[in-house]
Amino acid sequence: MSTCILTSGAPKRIGFISTRFQGTDGVTLEARKWAEILSGLGHSCFWMAGELDAPPKVSLQSPLAYFNHPEVAEVQAKLFGVAFRTRAITNQIQSIKERLKDDLYRFIEKFQLEVLIPENILAIPMHVPLGLAMTETIAETTFPVIAHHHDFAWERERFTLNAVNDYLQAAFPPLLYAMEHVVINSMAQKELARRFGIPSQIIPNVLDFETPPPGFDEYNRDLRREIGLKEDDWFILQPTRVVLRKGIEHAIELVRRLKDPRAKLVISHPAGDEGSAYMAMLNDRIADAGIDVRFIADRVGETRGTNAQGRKVYTLSDVYPHADLITYPSQYEGFGNAFLEAVYFGKPVVVNTYAVYARDIDPLGFKTIEFTQLVTGDVVEQTWQLLQNAALRAEWAKINYQLGVKYFSYTVARRKLAARLANLFGEGV
Repeated sequence: MSTCILTSGAPKRIGFISTRFQGTDGVTLEARKWAEILSGLGHSCFWMAGELDAPPKVSLQSPLAYFNHPEVAEVQAKLFGVAFRTRAITNQIQSIKERLKDDLYRFIEKFQLEVLIPENILAIPMHVPLGLAMTETIAETTFPVIAHHHDFAWERERFTLNAVNDYLQAAFPPLLYAMEHVVINSMAQKELARRFGIPSQIIPNVLDFETPPPGFDEYNRDLRREIGLKEDDWFILQPTRVVLRKGIEHAIELVRRLKDPRAKLVISHPAGDEGSAYMAMLNDRIADAGIDVRFIADRVGETRGTNAQGRKVYTLSDVYPHADLITYPSQYEGFGNAFLEAVYFGKPVVVNTYAVYARDIDPLGFKTIEFTQLVTGDVVEQTWQLLQNAALRAEWAKINYQLGVKYFSYTVARRKLAARLANLFGEGV
């Protein structure tokens, strides 16, 4: 694909801003992908967040930008689940906002930025003062902005009752001059237009489908043995955090109904920050089902190495090649990174038809086993047949990978980002 639309003009100095750029959360991962694409086209990328793992020479850490900073957490706890706020709380918000604006201006000046990319901080009000600070900075500087929205307040029940609706209307998101809005699915695009009259473009989550996935090597070849699985076991991978909306009870039910001792459910990620009740419920379900479930979060990390017990730590890219089947029974997703990862690594998927999947992904023709809230006998039979049929799994993998290249590759994001920059700077960029 020709990239002249981006490379014919002067490279830009682009600043990514969020509460956190660290770890493997969806916002961090997608921001890194955008930066990789933009850097490959000659642009320079810089980072500002409360927590970040970028090198100091290209980043500015602002501790107050982190949503779990004690001062921020204290004020945020007073804003939701209630209908009113006091003047003292307003003053707290404004005080934090002003200090964050100082950091934003410092970030812009330090790296002589020309474009700003706020990552989700103008969409979901996890950090109200930061959203306000970002909005006012954009309004005051008229900087060109590509606002990347992953989740919105109206998509989360916990934000429904709040004492900051005036701020939500002003900054989550704002409608300002020289500002491109990007969402990750068509439902968000329609709701943003309906609720705020704000036009937006869709850039879905992507993977580097142009580069073949890593496979087995000397480091990861022993993973099955390390987690206690035999070579002829069915490695059924649930590659998500343990939180309620991931619907892991459906994966447990599927494995139970397969009624085959070879079927082993492997959960790769830890529990989230939503309390322990869901994990307790899953443990009860597992005990009642009498199935073999392995929680391996202590063996999976961002990089290879060893854990506190001196045991090998693998990356998710080490885990996927071993899997025979991926379960993805989420009740809600903004997009679905785990689905793309399964397609990338050539693995069949059992997927709950959550709304974004049903509207934006399913019509594209991916070969999957689908269910809607209920693991039916037909779903169990399809899964059993697929696990027995290596040739069919290979056929599905080929079809799905080709669709991944077509719809969710870096090439797709590169073209769409080029259009956003062209809108801001003209076609010479």
